[in-house]
Amino acid sequence: MKPLKRYQYERYAVLCNLAYPRVFKQTRYGFDPNGQRVIRNMHGKIMIRVLWSRDSKEVVVVIKGSHSVSDWLLNFLLWTRCCRKLGLNYRIHAGFYHLLFQESMPSRNEDRLGLNVIQRLEATLIPFIEQGKRIAITGHSSGGAIGCVFADYLEKKYPKSIKRVVTFGQPAIGDWHFKKHYGLNQKTYRICCDLDVVTFMPPVPLLYWHVGKMLWLYNGRIYENTPSLIRLGRSLISWLIRPFSYHLMSKYIRNKDFFDDH
Repeated sequence: MKPLKRYQYERYAVLCNLAYPRVFKQTRYGFDPNGQRVIRNMHGKIMIRVLWSRDSKEVVVVIKGSHSVSDWLLNFLLWTRCCRKLGLNYRIHAGFYHLLFQESMPSRNEDRLGLNVIQRLEATLIPFIEQGKRIAITGHSSGGAIGCVFADYLEKKYPKSIKRVVTFGQPAIGDWHFKKHYGLNQKTYRICCDLDVVTFMPPVPLLYWHVGKMLWLYNGRIYENTPSLIRLGRSLISWLIRPFSYHLMSKYIRNKDFFDDH
């Protein structure tokens, strides 16, 4: 598995962050003036941005996380639904299933009614795949979760179409069969930051599983594939002892810049 480069991490993190505002100027980040398509949810809100440039072989799919009350409520569903509609032999969180299969409102005159989110996204990406471009998928929170499912679906239908999957603060996605049959473990990077509680959700042990390589950003270091219980324990201990850490001389030396030279 190739390591995730710093510039790649920064690029995807910036795109995920900037996907939330209503206006996104893709040309500022190296994409063509016409190098953006948006996929809307059932309420007409922008859910996914597809970004590309003519000179690049990579097309980037950026998926927003929960950004409305209804989206957040979906996260609290605890049952699973089967993905046989996609030809996938596993079950995923019912809330993520709804996000994928909700009707997608048209965003352009040529878009037609009746397509769900995953169908419209696939239709948008097929021309790029036919041109030989490869797809990088990134998403925050639930956006990362559904990005993994879509990437797995696309890779199975169009082999070698997925370049990489990078998620931020992503909850667990599906059942044991999902973990077993997910085909992109070597291309998936799951970024967790400190004690991000969403990365421990849904709180049902052994029912929901993560996939890919986990990179935990903690105490100025990157830890790889740290088990959830160890990650939770270290974070809680750190919180408990943090007040005492301010007594260390290293803290006083680090703050020397507060003083002027005399």
